[in-house]
Amino acid sequence: MDSVGNSIPGEKQNNHPGALKGLVLTSAEGHVLIIGTVLVFFYAVYLGFQLVLSIERFHALIAMTAAEVVFGRITCMALGYSTGFSHVEVVLISMFLETVLVMVSYPVFVFIWRQLLVIKWLKKSSDKIRRAAERHKETIRRYGAIGIFIFVWLPFWMTGPVVGCMIGYLLGLRVWVNITTALAGTYVAILGWAYLLRQLHEKTISYSSYAIVAVAVLIAAVMMGLSLRQRFGCRRKK
Repeated sequence: MDSVGNSIPGEKQNNHPGALKGLVLTSAEGHVLIIGTVLVFFYAVYLGFQLVLSIERFHALIAMTAAEVVFGRITCMALGYSTGFSHVEVVLISMFLETVLVMVSYPVFVFIWRQLLVIKWLKKSSDKIRRAAERHKETIRRYGAIGIFIFVWLPFWMTGPVVGCMIGYLLGLRVWVNITTALAGTYVAILGWAYLLRQLHEKTISYSSYAIVAVAVLIAAVMMGLSLRQRFGCRRKK
């Protein structure tokens, strides 16, 4: 165990089901997972009400949720504006979805890394996130929690709150300090993107209500391209 009470990253642990159950009930990561599961439950109930009250709003929420999980906050927010959600609704929905993703993904990936949980279809994603976290770990180490905040805030590919939390985990940050810092950076980033995307939506809506989605996809593609270019450039230097 390290000085902050987390298991040392990469340490092999007992993968007996009872060990995992015990950690879920007693560890900080387990408490995070419980909160995340409760949030998912309430969101599912909310979606159920929307299905009854407004099928259009239900479909829009499902589309935003899928976009958040697959493509990230920019596409999710652009879809929100294009489907008629207000500025405040887009911001709050995006913040909520990012929070749920962190609260569920972070503890799950920690348990996978500790070899307490085996989910075959998540292994590829887990390995990708671990590589990204290890790649940025040394750069962020000197700044600690502030480094996590800036890392999550920066608009580049694979710099989201989940990867930020995993870097914090590798650095041994306390769980709640880690999550709070990552989510704070995420919320600030969402507010910035909300302002920019709303301005773009107002300028492009005369062409099509979904024009902002195309712009958001283009922005995301450019950011991914810049990040991949930097990544391959670093590999060549090595």
